Amino acid sequence: MGKGITSSSIGVLLRECDLNVTHIKIDPYLNIDAGVLSPYEHGEVFVLDDGGEVDLDLGNYERFSQVRLTRDHNLTTGKVYQQTIQKERKGDFLGKTVQLVPHVTDAIQQWIERVAQIPVSQVGSSSPDVCVIELGGTVGDIESMVFLEALRQFRYRVGSDNFCHVHVSLVPTVGAGDGEQKSKPTQHGVRELRAAGLQPDIIICRSAKPLNRATTAKISMFCMVPATHVLSIHDVSNLYKVPLLMLEQRVASLILNCLKINCMPPQDLPVWQRLSDKVENPRDTVTIGIVGKYTGLTDSYLSVTKALFHAAIHCNLKLKIEWIDSSRLEDEHAVKASDEHKAAWSALKSVDGILVPGGFGDRGISGKIAAAKYARTNEIPYLGICLGMQVAVIEYARNVLKLEGANSSEFHPETGHPVIVFMPEISTTHMGATMRLGSRATDVKSGTLAWQLYGEQTIQARHRHRYEVNPDFVERFEEAGLHFSGKDADKGVRMEIIELDSDVHRFFFGAQYHPEYTSSPFKPSPPFRGFVKAAGKQFSRHPYPSPASSPFNSPARDDEDASPPASKKAKV
Repeated sequence: MGKGITSSSIGVLLRECDLNVTHIKIDPYLNIDAGVLSPYEHGEVFVLDDGGEVDLDLGNYERFSQVRLTRDHNLTTGKVYQQTIQKERKGDFLGKTVQLVPHVTDAIQQWIERVAQIPVSQVGSSSPDVCVIELGGTVGDIESMVFLEALRQFRYRVGSDNFCHVHVSLVPTVGAGDGEQKSKPTQHGVRELRAAGLQPDIIICRSAKPLNRATTAKISMFCMVPATHVLSIHDVSNLYKVPLLMLEQRVASLILNCLKINCMPPQDLPVWQRLSDKVENPRDTVTIGIVGKYTGLTDSYLSVTKALFHAAIHCNLKLKIEWIDSSRLEDEHAVKASDEHKAAWSALKSVDGILVPGGFGDRGISGKIAAAKYARTNEIPYLGICLGMQVAVIEYARNVLKLEGANSSEFHPETGHPVIVFMPEISTTHMGATMRLGSRATDVKSGTLAWQLYGEQTIQARHRHRYEVNPDFVERFEEAGLHFSGKDADKGVRMEIIELDSDVHRFFFGAQYHPEYTSSPFKPSPPFRGFVKAAGKQFSRHPYPSPASSPFNSPARDDEDASPPASKKAKV
């Protein structure tokens, strides 16, 4: 449906009104968080600075609105029920019968009010003026009903001047060509909302093409919403046009009027316009091969693809992604499906750069190791993230150090050369929120590729892993030419970054952390930016003597790369 992009775009518009904006995503599932959900079930797991494993929509909020959210900004049914049951066990309800109404609905409202006050701006520490809440799922879902009831009560309690309800609905087209736009799904959705006690103030219609007047009039009449409040968010050539499209239809003005906020909406969005234009007019094309095991659902690697896209925009390149199932690169697969095996290798050999993202489990590991070897021996730009770094270490151990059978204890606990080992402090009995999570500091060695990319001696990056490079093998790797140019800033015993010398490989880089989580269209992640530059033949290696002299640490050279202006406190 695009509720996440819609919410993010609303955040952009309100931010441009000089308001401090925050976001909350409500997910009605019973999981406490997204940490143990399969990527095939729910897309990628996004990790925040505080280690929260959350829904991927929070990544959209951070990238669009330039905010830094917390784990509490993702509210799930599991969190609310857990909190309510814990209070019941402590006797906080004083013997009352605990029910969905009022106890759970009260807990939801209290959560929203508390979290909405948390400062999230990257500039300053002012409390937010507006909180954009996205309720996941579909109207009529059983698991969403308690949240709809909580929001109904919330609107009544705080007053309509403090609550603006935007309903996002699908308007399908039936028939070939222009076809007929059908308003029935929207009518039924709004009827369900009204039965739950909620009346939308604005209806945003998702459609392939702009709404025609007849459809707008019909939705307005049957849903009891003014025609000026029925908006068309149709398909566009790139998602950075969505805030521009919403601005054209006065979304900011409608919301400000609804909330009785006295400030001027923006006349235009020049930074977003330039960003959109830059996407539309690339100078050349770069093809990146993503070698993973969740390639059947591209949302499984959403932040990775977004980070690649951000880097490509900066380099004036059109990004083409070649999805390669790592299991099809394995020799074992060649016996069962030779055509698929040949096609996978043909695709790998056709790309300009190879990226192996994070993941868990041993399926497709041999294929990822083979991809890392191909990139290393053929001087193809390589970027390994988390598991992608670990497979590069395993490959180097086997083929350069000649450690036969070298492996990770995750895949082969009995290996005689455990170059990747389980972190000692991690739980072996529970999976949820037990990894090394969140933002951690890494010290970067001077004169290295990492130094050139970041231009900083100490960097902050988000982690999500249980296994790490075995410190017992580090010296042997260094002597053989695989350098650990980044180590944890606490004790310096955890290997965070690997790379090869410039005279060996033009770009071979691995990170134990996840640089994709902090990338944005206005500030691409340094490893991704360097990787895409190398793949597009725009990158050269230089051992810069100081962080400040790195071009990757220099200010934006033109308005196209500048971030949106920091928001100011609004006059309400």
